[in-house]
Formats: sequence, structure tokens, C-alpha cells
Amino acid sequence: MNELKRAAGRRRVLDAGPHQALLDDYGRHLVGVGFAPVSVDIHLGSARHFLAWLWQSSIGLEDAGPDIVARFSAHKCRCHSAPRPLGRYYVNRVDRFVRHLAAEGHVPPRTAVEQPTADPLVAEWLDGLARQRGLAPVTIERHGRMLAQILPFIGVDPSRYTPRIIRDGLLEHARSACSVHYPGMVASALRGYLRHLAHRGLALPDLDRAVPTVKGWRLASLPRYLEPDAVECLVASCNPQTPGGRRDRAILLLLARLGLRAGDVAKLGVADIDWQAGTLRVCGKGRQEVSLPLPQDAGEALIAWLAGSRPGSVGAAVFVKLLPPFSPVTRHVVSEVVARAIDRAGITDAPSRGTNLLRHSAATAMLRGGATLEAIATVLRHRSTDTTAHYAKVDTAMLGAVAQAWPTDGPASAARPAAPFLGLAWPEGAPC
Repeated sequence: MNELKRAAGRRRVLDAGPHQALLDDYGRHLVGVGFAPVSVDIHLGSARHFLAWLWQSSIGLEDAGPDIVARFSAHKCRCHSAPRPLGRYYVNRVDRFVRHLAAEGHVPPRTAVEQPTADPLVAEWLDGLARQRGLAPVTIERHGRMLAQILPFIGVDPSRYTPRIIRDGLLEHARSACSVHYPGMVASALRGYLRHLAHRGLALPDLDRAVPTVKGWRLASLPRYLEPDAVECLVASCNPQTPGGRRDRAILLLLARLGLRAGDVAKLGVADIDWQAGTLRVCGKGRQEVSLPLPQDAGEALIAWLAGSRPGSVGAAVFVKLLPPFSPVTRHVVSEVVARAIDRAGITDAPSRGTNLLRHSAATAMLRGGATLEAIATVLRHRSTDTTAHYAKVDTAMLGAVAQAWPTDGPASAARPAAPFLGLAWPEGAPC
């Protein structure tokens, strides 16, 4: 114990030297964006260490950038008169400080990483997906990424495309794909791109028919869902006495009652809630905007979150992050809310851990409650009831009513004529 005290006593407080004013300004910035005092002290400690290291290493502040931060993270630190490991979070705090200095003009701005130049035809196709089809940016980005995987196998000159080149390229890509799902997504993106090229007259027509389909069976899998009791356990796992618990409870109820997608929740604004009519305006895939009835418990959870002590206020966004800077939640944050609730509720056999789990659970509960497929398709915003028919397989009561009896051995089976022996010769002159 005494040795630990002596070691701590030998650790000197680092001096930022001529950069102390920058450190004070950074502290005021952290307080302004909502950091707690203890978090401000932690961030300032990392920034002070970096400035002291610059001074001791005779490195000018104007040279601070990603490469200098990398050198700082790799140096054998004895700045405190004792060895000190620098973890990932420590270096991230330093990098945040350097980015703040660049934003304030104290150090040169970071040069943007040059992205590979996209093919003009591909860029035109992706732009059309946004303007004409109204696809979400994340979907457009995925289409571009999938198409970039297949172009090295088939080339970038559309005039040279033939059915054989298309098929061979896709088969070669499938052999080296890093995921079993990639070949199907790549084939889907390529079909759309080939239709665009044919429409422009840059490639042969109907080349999209040369794209092989990935083997699968329609409606072969079962929807992944939770039973109603398990869903209520997820909601009950949120602590309504804390801001995080109130926020997570409102998110879970919207997902479980209305079957919203993660993107729907992330984009939800205060203006989208009509408190007088008790409805919620949602703009989903393909810019399809609908008004959904707001259930009582979900509405009360929203009021508790909006009227309570929120961590911050960001424009018109309903849900914000709990840590500063308080920005609107993203799709990934909404998915993490579901995953954390599953852990808190102690559900170990959940078939998945994302927001679609509650979307499937909502559809299954509506179907078992007597709702028609058309009504469920309206709530889930399916363009075709064929998609909603996927959930009909979990209605065991309905399936039991239409199931045929399994044939048993009895008089009926005895009267049935026996099948001909397969070894008999084919009758002469019989038609094929």
C-alpha cells in the first residue's frame, strides 16, 4: 500500500505549456455541449497529456493531425514519470480534441480521404434510384457496394456484356463471396443496373434475364418472433425513473405495437405526432407516408419521455442519444435498445436481436387476434399481401382447421388398388 502511495506521489501533473489557453477553451466547449463535470475532467486530462507530449517532443501544434495522433498512441509513455498504457478510448478522446482544434482553425483542417471515382453510369443509376424510386440512402449505398463487387468480374464496358459474361462473372463472384447472402444481393443489384443500361441503349436488351437466381423457396422459412409475454417482459425491463428507461420504453412500445422499422423510429419527429387525433405519421420505404393509430400505452410512454427531463433537445427529433453531444438516434441505436432489453429481460432463446424481431412479433400477435392479412399489410405498410402471407404460417389454429387427416392403415387403405410394380415391362406400343 505504501509503495502504491509513493508511486502515485511520483506522478507529476502535466503542463500544457503555451497551449493552456486551448485547453481552457476546449473545457468550455465540452461544458457547452452537455458533458458532465467528471467527463469534462477525463477529456481534459487526455488533451493535456497530448499537448504536454507535443511540447516535450518539440512538435509544433500546426503539425497535429491523424499521423501525429498515431505517433502519440504508439509512444512509450513516461510523461507522468511512470509507464502508462494508452487504450483505444484514451486515443479516441485525443483524436476528438484534435478534430475540435481543426474546427476552430488552430490546426490545419484534415484532408478528406479521396474516395475512388465511381463509374459515371453507375453514379447515374444510383441517382435515379433516389429520384425515381425514392429508395433510402442506406439502400442506395448497399446497391452501389454490391455492384462494385461484380464489376471487376464482368467489366465496366456495357457494350461487351453478353449472357455468358454475366453468368460466368456471377458464378466466379459467388465462389469468392465473403457471405452466403452476398450473391443474392449482388444479383439483385446487377439486374437493376442491366435494365438501366438497356433503357439507355448502352447494352443488349433483356440481359437481366441472364442473371441466375439464387435457389430458394417462397415462404419456406418461419417468421422470427417472440410470444406476447416475452414482449411484455422487454417493455417491463425499462426503468421509468431514468431518462434512458423512459426513452427505451417508448421505443420498444412503438416497435411492438405498430411494427415500425428502426429507420421509422430514428426519423420520427415531434411534428409527426397528432395528439388530438391520436395518430402517428410515418414515412417508410419508397417515401410511402401513412398515418397509424397511436396506441394508448405507446402514447403515454411518448409523453413521459418528451415531458420528462431529457438529456438534451435536438431540433424536432423525438428520440436523442443519452450521451453528449446529444444528437438524434440512428437506426443502429434503435437496434441496440432492443438487444439491451433482451439481455435485461433474461431471454436467452430469442431468434434474433434486432428491431425486426418486434415487427414480426407485432404481425403475429395481430394475426392471432383475428386481424385480416389486409389489415396487417396496412399497418406494416406492405405493398402486397403476398409479403404479409408469410405470417399466416404461425396461426396454428387456422392451419389446424384446414389440415387434412393423415392417412392410416384400415379398410379404406386396403380397398385402394395397389400401385403397379415398377419392374414390369413397359407395354408395347404405349405412348410415352
